[in-house]
Amino acid sequence: VQLQASGGGLVQAGGSLRLSCAASGRNFMSYDMGWFRQAPGKEREFVAAINWSADSTYYADSVKGRATISRDNAKNAVYLQMNSLKPEDTAVYYCAVDEARYSGYVRQLKRIMYWGQGTQVTVSS
Repeated sequence: VQLQASGGGLVQAGGSLRLSCAASGRNFMSYDMGWFRQAPGKEREFVAAINWSADSTYYADSVKGRATISRDNAKNAVYLQMNSLKPEDTAVYYCAVDEARYSGYVRQLKRIMYWGQGTQVTVSS
């Protein structure tokens, strides 16, 4: 199983990025998926989650209103659109697959089965 994250980069404050995560080796269409991030010297933190049918999403307060998570089950992929980026958004972003399946609603992911390899997002001021 591989979760290949991409789309990170260097962007100025106020800019936008769209992160992508493509899964291979297993079909995750029935699982909750999401994104976490880890800034230098800090613990990994939850960013956003989406349920299997994409009709429930959940965001950390730090990104609420600036981030949109989506998924394409046909492509076995999950995405994170980040707008109005701030320097404090600088981190390595990881996609993740949770153990929960066929959730009617999603909250913070807490039982991670698989992690992606991470993609660096750097926001300059």
